[in-house]
Amino acid sequence: MRRFVTLFVLLLSSLPFGVSISGCAHNLAPTFCNGGDSGMTTTQAATIVLQPVIYGISLNYAEIGQLQGPTTTDCKGSNVGISAYTYGTTDMTIADVQPTTGRLCAGTWNRNSGGGIPDFTYCTPTNKSGIAYVTASADGVTSNPLPIFVHPVVTSIVLGGPSSNCTTDPTTACCPLATTGAVTAKPYLANSCISQGSTAQLVARVYAGTGANQTNISCLAGHLQLSAQGETSTTTISQVVSIDQNGVATANQPGSVLISANIANAASSAGFFSTCPPASITLTTPGSTANPVVVNQNNPQPIVATAFDTNGVPLTGLSLEFVSTTPSTIPAGSTVTPPLAGAASISAVCQPPSCNPSSYNQIGLLGNGKPVTSNSVNISVPGTNSTVLYMASTQSQYMVQIDFTTSVLGQPFLLPYVPNSMVISNDGFNIYMGSSTALMVVNAVNTLSIARTDPTSPGTVLAVSPNGDTIVLSDPVHQVISLQSSTGGVISTYGGVATHAEFAPDSQTVYITAGNQLLVYSANTGWTNIVPATSAGTPVTDVAITVPAVGAYFAGPTTTARSYCSVSTPTTPTNEANLFYPSADSSPAITDRLAATNDGMHVLGATATTPTPTLSDLRVNIPIGACPLPSGGTSATLTLPSPGLTFSNTLTTTLLTPLTATAITGVWPTSDSTLAFITYTGSGGVLPAYAPAASGQGTTTYIKLSGGTTTAPIAGVVSADNSTFYAATSGDNLVHLIKPGTTPGQWIDSSTLAPNLTTPTGTPVPVNLMAQKPRKTT
Repeated sequence: MRRFVTLFVLLLSSLPFGVSISGCAHNLAPTFCNGGDSGMTTTQAATIVLQPVIYGISLNYAEIGQLQGPTTTDCKGSNVGISAYTYGTTDMTIADVQPTTGRLCAGTWNRNSGGGIPDFTYCTPTNKSGIAYVTASADGVTSNPLPIFVHPVVTSIVLGGPSSNCTTDPTTACCPLATTGAVTAKPYLANSCISQGSTAQLVARVYAGTGANQTNISCLAGHLQLSAQGETSTTTISQVVSIDQNGVATANQPGSVLISANIANAASSAGFFSTCPPASITLTTPGSTANPVVVNQNNPQPIVATAFDTNGVPLTGLSLEFVSTTPSTIPAGSTVTPPLAGAASISAVCQPPSCNPSSYNQIGLLGNGKPVTSNSVNISVPGTNSTVLYMASTQSQYMVQIDFTTSVLGQPFLLPYVPNSMVISNDGFNIYMGSSTALMVVNAVNTLSIARTDPTSPGTVLAVSPNGDTIVLSDPVHQVISLQSSTGGVISTYGGVATHAEFAPDSQTVYITAGNQLLVYSANTGWTNIVPATSAGTPVTDVAITVPAVGAYFAGPTTTARSYCSVSTPTTPTNEANLFYPSADSSPAITDRLAATNDGMHVLGATATTPTPTLSDLRVNIPIGACPLPSGGTSATLTLPSPGLTFSNTLTTTLLTPLTATAITGVWPTSDSTLAFITYTGSGGVLPAYAPAASGQGTTTYIKLSGGTTTAPIAGVVSADNSTFYAATSGDNLVHLIKPGTTPGQWIDSSTLAPNLTTPTGTPVPVNLMAQKPRKTT
């Protein structure tokens, strides 16, 4: 048995190794492209593509370029790896190519130069214009012929109108190789706009040389690559137009954009494109034609916006911003769902740069770059709210709050410094209080607390933006007006001492009065400084934004207005110079303080500078829609500047004879526009209340303030539901609650509360800083 096993091992080990493993090999059968058993296989190169197939490559004389790496695929479209390609050209006197690397020469490469100079290191121009075709070859396959356009050095590219003679004035539309495929779109005419969804062929002229030596080489330069400057998926400017490979532009959203043309490895600004701006935006409320529209709390009310462009074509997809004059109770949107009782005016604005944008030096060209505001929809929400009232004094380091759901006066809250101003955010979260030492931010969500103190920002708080992001602060010591982030940090500053400020409802623009200087800050155009503030050289003391917010009125020895529609004057066919915030209206009314009613019909002002205090009612007419263009055409085709937006007013005045006023401290309209209260320093013991009329002069009543020691209502605030006016008075240092009486239209001093504010030494002082926020009654 042992001998048998030994013999078996010897026989096994004597077999050749190759024979012993041949039975384990598995050769994969090739896959043939035709599905049969012979021919080209799927691993072989079938197609080689050189890019860019559509555009080819454009080169100036003697310019060196580089072919992109070819793409090689098999018969099934799968990539095939190629170790080396061989490149060739149809005419090396026009465009030469290095055979192994694909480097291009607009002329002829050096070969056999001697002197140790390697071949293909410098390009010798032949100054021969034309087209040579280059190819890439590998494994018996040759690529598509890629056109190389060689021409004199391109000096400029200009978008323009079509040519009337392609021989004497060629354009890219005249050249067979300037576009790929049939182009049926009408030419885009320079200095014109096309409506949303329409298409136009961008026509360009390509030039070499300058001055008298300038030559049109449009048919030599090759295929232009046209795009909107700044065009990316994350910027709004790309929404204006889309451009295909043939230079056909499709108008998308309103606005204008500079067009960049790329050729011969150089980009050039070729011109601009305009999608027609809105001419009108109209808001309607389905289900109701009443004015105001009554909407119950927490009930949705749709608001439909209909827009037409300057050609009368409907616009869709506009990036509209809906705004409310009273966002704390009636926030704006395409659907309004009011959480609290009150009243508001809702409008929509197409505001650059998010809607109808343009480059700075094209603002106003064809109407692009300017805002367009809709009509206003008045909303009334019945019911009552509770109120949290905050009270402070410029003579006390304490502030006090009372929540009228419990009517329990809170304990005095000690502030870091004595305040000089107090403004609450629309959301009611923060109260911003200025002082000569630091900015104080008080958290008012529940119990009062100091959120932050900023000693680098002393001064007076004048306004908080409706969205709560920005505050306006004036430092009279350093004479600096600053815009600051609500969370801290300076956004921008300007020199001067401001008295009052008001933001437009969209938070994009703020108007600031600073004596003989009027300042406007826009997120789109930056600071505008108007000096003198009025044509008569008189100072401005207060500001009231119009409703809708297409401008503002300013108090002073004369009451004036400014429009947000700039006056645009053409400086070149494609550039505009703009006079921002031009004069829009003027009235002889002398006013110290101003306010606008939410119905958009009245601007109310009062003054104490005349022998008798006077209330002025400007019954205003505020146009809406697009900013006007020159009559008979656009600002791009006329030498006249575009006119500004003009308001008009009818003035009525009322002498406030029962009182003696040394200063008017405020004009306080209710949000439903039915009544306005006037506060003042002086004497008289009465609170004037004015009910504006739809036409003519309104009605003035005088509410007797209770208590024999009351001298004047020096500060006030209206509750959000318009049920109460809180009047802080001098003499008795109380806050009076003014409410409707039993007789329709009658208002009475119903009750008082005592904040008991004192100086550091314990002397009682009156409240002259007030703010309120609404809340639900339970």
